[in-house]
Amino acid sequence: MQTTPTILTFCHLRWDFVYQRPQHLMSRLALSHRVIFIEEPVFSEASLPEWESSQPQSNVLVLRPRTPSRAPGFHQEQLPYIQTLMGELVAKEDLRDYILWFYTPLALPAAEGLNPRAVVYDCMDELTGFLNAPPQLVTREVELLGRADLVFTGGRSLYRAKKDQHPRVYCFPSSVDGRHFAAAANGMTEAAEQGPLPHPRLGFFGVIDERLDTALLSTMAEAHPEWQIVMVGPVVKIDPATLPHNSNIHYYGQRAYEDLPSYLKGWDVCLLPFARNAATKYISPTKTLEYMAAGKMIVSTPITDVAEPYGDIVYLGATPEEFVEACERAIAASPAERAERIARMREVLAKTSWEATVREMEALLKGVAEENKRQRSRRDSAHTIVIGAGPTGLSAAYHLGSDSILLEQNARVGGWCRSLEVNGFTFDFAGHIMFSNEPYVHQLYQMLLGDNVHWQDREAWIYSKNVYTRYPFQGSLYGLPPNVIKECIVGAIEARFGSLKNDKPEPAGGKANGRTNGSASACLNGSIKDCCADGILEASVPLAETGSEPHNFEEFIYRVWGAGIARHFAIPYNRKLWAVPLDQMETSWLGGRVPLPDLEEMIEGALSPKPKPMGPNARFGYPLRGGFQALMDAWLPHLQGDVCLNSRVVKVSPRRHTVTLSNGSELKYNHLISTMPLPVLIRQMDTEAPEQVRKAAAALRYVSVRCVHLGVGREHLTGKHWIYYPEDTVFHRIFVQGNASPYCNPPGGFGLTCEITYSESKPLPCEGDDLVRRCIEDCHKVGMFRPEDPVWASAHCDLPYAYVVYDHGRAASVTKIREWLAEQDILLAGRYGEWEYYNSDHAFIAGKKAAEQVKERDEQSVLSTLVSQQSVRVDTRV
Repeated sequence: MQTTPTILTFCHLRWDFVYQRPQHLMSRLALSHRVIFIEEPVFSEASLPEWESSQPQSNVLVLRPRTPSRAPGFHQEQLPYIQTLMGELVAKEDLRDYILWFYTPLALPAAEGLNPRAVVYDCMDELTGFLNAPPQLVTREVELLGRADLVFTGGRSLYRAKKDQHPRVYCFPSSVDGRHFAAAANGMTEAAEQGPLPHPRLGFFGVIDERLDTALLSTMAEAHPEWQIVMVGPVVKIDPATLPHNSNIHYYGQRAYEDLPSYLKGWDVCLLPFARNAATKYISPTKTLEYMAAGKMIVSTPITDVAEPYGDIVYLGATPEEFVEACERAIAASPAERAERIARMREVLAKTSWEATVREMEALLKGVAEENKRQRSRRDSAHTIVIGAGPTGLSAAYHLGSDSILLEQNARVGGWCRSLEVNGFTFDFAGHIMFSNEPYVHQLYQMLLGDNVHWQDREAWIYSKNVYTRYPFQGSLYGLPPNVIKECIVGAIEARFGSLKNDKPEPAGGKANGRTNGSASACLNGSIKDCCADGILEASVPLAETGSEPHNFEEFIYRVWGAGIARHFAIPYNRKLWAVPLDQMETSWLGGRVPLPDLEEMIEGALSPKPKPMGPNARFGYPLRGGFQALMDAWLPHLQGDVCLNSRVVKVSPRRHTVTLSNGSELKYNHLISTMPLPVLIRQMDTEAPEQVRKAAAALRYVSVRCVHLGVGREHLTGKHWIYYPEDTVFHRIFVQGNASPYCNPPGGFGLTCEITYSESKPLPCEGDDLVRRCIEDCHKVGMFRPEDPVWASAHCDLPYAYVVYDHGRAASVTKIREWLAEQDILLAGRYGEWEYYNSDHAFIAGKKAAEQVKERDEQSVLSTLVSQQSVRVDTRV
């Protein structure tokens, strides 16, 4: 009877495709585990999904979902079918003890609801860089990194890219079956179809796709017509017609893994002719060691994971001409040079094998499985459980005291207030600052950071019409083209007093297109603070109550600010920021953020440069060292309850008062404080939540943010902190991370964060490295830095649910959900829990209030019990 756990593997590659890392590892793991290998689905005419199965070797079951959907891969449309099949599989196979092993993050939702012993993410490629990569891949990877117990990378470059994204990342470069490929150097018979080809022969085997440098291949064939270039492997994702078809290039298609040494046998040089693009930035070709095992001379483009470890073994050529020259040297290598290189190959091969890799992986698996088992046996209940260790959750846990458990799915606390380090630069996931009008929040800042804080005057600017003006736009028009200034001032006057062309003012009547007389007299006049309400600056004057309120946010902008400001800043900027049509948003969330413009100040700000903001409201703080992460980490010594990291909640049961973690452990609570996104919380309750509550949660809308971090190799690019871009850049704002604290930059460098919102109605224009390049190009375009300035570091962070959208149905939906949850002893706290517009200082207060609500409920419960007991005693005496 097998006592080791089954391995459920989700893979984007088919078992009978090119034999590579997944098959090598799983076939060897199958010696001690049962392996169920789940492929991407295929279309079926049948109305119900079903499994197509095969057994390529002992203890390996390959399952291919057949579904009624034509959507590619693990597409969202396929997931309900696959989830149904997974439920049937678990029941049929009686799977109770198993490990989830992912090669693609897109398959993660297919395993929702499963309780594995451990979760492994074997990241063999940076799939976001591949041709036709799905846009949701980045988001899914963030989720998988949050759930995984172990992350393996297929090479050194990938390891460097992933090592700061998870606490347990291990580098396992692809290895080799040395004996299999060494046959090519022995007495094996050569493949018959290439036998007639004359020498020299230069060969490649593997997938032929966008990673191949076709121009290089063509240059080789033309430079040396006498060379015979042999290409063994399937052509995928690219049109075969785009490949060079010189008479001396021979495409043999895919061949069985068992036959590859027979082709190697007849090659004089082995090729790694990879293009240098997003798809090859992190690759670690398995075939490098396989070529070595055959004892062949190897020529490669300078792919990092080839050039760095094997630069003294492999001939390198960066350009087509250099590659041809490297091939010439490899062909002409003397016996002594060949012997020297082969000796180095043998040294490399002696240190690695797939068997050794599997042994190391199994040892790590055993360790995390035992740790997960110990965690399950630890404390299984608390008076109060807090979900999410962002600023709200940390504050709630602090104010609750000892009988609490704080659950965080990531490896570090902080939520979207976390920081990361890249090549000496410190970046926040998204730009944050310390600012508050609450004295208690400043007490917390002092408690948490002490002297590790840097206070400075804020410098917020707007870049439009090719000039910089101070933020907010309406108070600093100086420097803009005269016609723009005129439009803005006239528009603001007309919004206040009516059209300058009409003798008699008329009410707006709900119209706000800039051509009618929009009355804003119901709004209070006050100091100019914020024209776009994104929370960087706060207004000190609230809007007045009015009987003639704007019907939506777009109308509000026209009625309060006028057509000029609307046209030149407020409308284009807010459309970029919110990524939803502005007429679908209501205005209650604006609160005290957007007061009526002071016309005198507007005119002054148009006639002369606006002076630098002064006073306490013009200052902000930021941790001197450690990024905003330092503020988040500083909570930990003050928490009296338990903190559980890498603890992802996958199920909440209001009826049983339990939460279930991804490792299968279950925790009971009396009170639950949730800071997780409200729609996610309700989804995790499944049918325990009433249908009307589920519908209300599904209707909640949000905007996500992708932050692209750039570390530029030039000091002090600007003295500004925020720059707003209402025009055609891909980003709507740059947070100048390098000015938040001088310790965010390495010597000679300077950090920036480009913020890009996206939603269903405004998808990202591109992903991964393409998005990084787009940000760099747009930074050049607006003069943020120069094309000749080197970029020393780049990274991108995905922030799902970043902004709550205040559409017309939000308030009713949130009220319905909150009232039902309160009856279940579940309290909502923070921006995402309450589905409200909060900054980080508000989050501290929200956590405190949630903890106080728990204590109030306990007091009420005690009081009710005492009253009940008193009533019983009275009844007894009677």
